[in-house]
Amino acid sequence: MKTPAYLTALAALAVAVPAQAEFALDDRYVDNDGDLVADIPEDASEQIDPDTLIFAYTPVEDPAVYAEVWQGFLDHMAELTGKNVQFFPVQSNAAQIEAMRAGRLHVAGFNTGSNPIAVACAGFRPFAMMAAEDGSYGYEMEIITYPGSGIEAVEDIKGKELAFTSETSNSGFKAPSAILKAEFEMVADTDFTPAFSGAHDSSILGVANKDYAAASIANSVKARMIDREVITEDQVVTVYQSQTFPTTGYGTVHNLTPELQDKIREAFFTYEWEGTKLAEEFGRNGEDQFIEISFKDDWAVIRTIDDANGVVYECQ
Repeated sequence: MKTPAYLTALAALAVAVPAQAEFALDDRYVDNDGDLVADIPEDASEQIDPDTLIFAYTPVEDPAVYAEVWQGFLDHMAELTGKNVQFFPVQSNAAQIEAMRAGRLHVAGFNTGSNPIAVACAGFRPFAMMAAEDGSYGYEMEIITYPGSGIEAVEDIKGKELAFTSETSNSGFKAPSAILKAEFEMVADTDFTPAFSGAHDSSILGVANKDYAAASIANSVKARMIDREVITEDQVVTVYQSQTFPTTGYGTVHNLTPELQDKIREAFFTYEWEGTKLAEEFGRNGEDQFIEISFKDDWAVIRTIDDANGVVYECQ
């Protein structure tokens, strides 16, 4: 658990590519204050105040597990806002972004890589992130394999299959793509065969069960799976670990009323973690509070990775 330290090949990319290059909000949003997120509409007729708030956590293999994990927090949000709050399981990053863009999702945790797309295309206003008691936060991208796979270093992946999660994931696709090209001169479909599992836990299980020769994953997910005994530590081997990245960002859709957005923020920053299922689950990574974040500052390295990968935010 560390704050970001830009020490690997991505540091060179950050120097070569301006952190905010090519990033712009969709035409339906306005950013008059220059913080890179959509402003709340000034016209009250364009603001919404739903009776039921829909919350979604970033896609996982078994959403039912996380519905239970989040229930105590959602009850706290309901009490503070006076609204019904409902957990909405999503199957993919794309479905989560589309749900918010279409007005069906009001509060969400978007994973590191999909945060910029959600901000640009869905009017997402991130303001919180999980952190340790001392304020440190983050996770690393790891490339893992299984014992006896014949892969002892990243270069050994050449000619083999490497599992990604989805193209919107930072550690599951964007960061490893940039790192493999910059550090190892390895490109998908030329030097290795890419596969897409859809989720970090699916990739980790795939490697543990020897379905994939290797995979790029978020080590925070791996740590929780080991702690829950979904896999054992000796089933996977790490051959690469990246710098530290910001983790899941939490926030609201831009057009909730200002008063409701304030109450939702209050729910995050007043939640008592001790003894909760949220603490039990995310405490596995040493996380036990929500801290305030700045998309403009804290996600600068992620936008740099997107630039390095030639990502264009095309909103449908």
